[in-house]
Amino acid sequence: MLHLRLITPPDRTEAVTEVIASTVGTTHLVVLPGAAREPQGDLVLCDVAREAGDELLHELRLLGIDRDGSIAVEHIDLSLSKRADAAEEEAPGEPADAVIWEQLAESTHEESTLTITYAAFMILATMIAACGVVLDNAILIVGAMAVGPEFGPLAGVCTGLVQRRPRLAARSLAALLIGFAAAIVATTAFSLVMNALGLFHVGMLDDPRPNTAFIWQPDPFSFVVAVLAGTAGMLSLTSARSGALVGVAISVTTVPAAANAAVALAYGQLGQMWGSAEQLLLNLAGIMIAGVLTLYAWKALWRTQRGRWKRQRPLPRG
Repeated sequence: MLHLRLITPPDRTEAVTEVIASTVGTTHLVVLPGAAREPQGDLVLCDVAREAGDELLHELRLLGIDRDGSIAVEHIDLSLSKRADAAEEEAPGEPADAVIWEQLAESTHEESTLTITYAAFMILATMIAACGVVLDNAILIVGAMAVGPEFGPLAGVCTGLVQRRPRLAARSLAALLIGFAAAIVATTAFSLVMNALGLFHVGMLDDPRPNTAFIWQPDPFSFVVAVLAGTAGMLSLTSARSGALVGVAISVTTVPAAANAAVALAYGQLGQMWGSAEQLLLNLAGIMIAGVLTLYAWKALWRTQRGRWKRQRPLPRG
């Protein structure tokens, strides 16, 4: 269930309550006239099944509540109420399958903004991967994959394209490109420092690396895995199963490829550098293609399911 807290202009409170009452899957409606001070207005509270949340938010935005008042959404971890159980049963579909598009856009916006923290995580992840590359240590490679924050901007690009939000797509793409560029430059400098300290040497890059050689030798499986990971990642973001993102993060060779490119650049190994760059671009392209197609498919599926449900129940609950 979702909990909505609305601040509504007094002249639109009745319209808001009518929308809430006519939306199947809502319950626990509370109206506190004049309770809000900033902005001034009435306070309206309600609970809504996750499956009906996107439709209700859309109707509230059509009334201009987001512009002239406020809409806040919280997840309810526990609700002991027969009315809540009945509301969830009435709503179409399953909660885990429901997509809250406004929430998706907001979360990807936050995670795809180019910040100092984002850049720091990207650089640190790439440096960890660089150590894994020269040591041929798979554990360090997996650790670097888990630390890397690149899936946020990738999801932002996909969401911006599907939702036709060019600013979100452009901001996310800029964060992705600038983040990787900064990470490669910083890791190249890091590799040179480690070389000067005697901790890295060119032989470590040239020696056989059975655990990490795949990083700069892309093959068809690189693209296949990227597509599968992109699909899983977008399903995780759009559903209630966010834990799957960890698995996605450690399944694609983005950060390790950038790290190998940086180390190879530091030693002038252009063959490995271009191979790593190809691996990186292949993975990024696979994730974005899969992410966009997944969102389009999810949107079409949910629209079809909702349309079928409305035909079965033409009269909403009043």
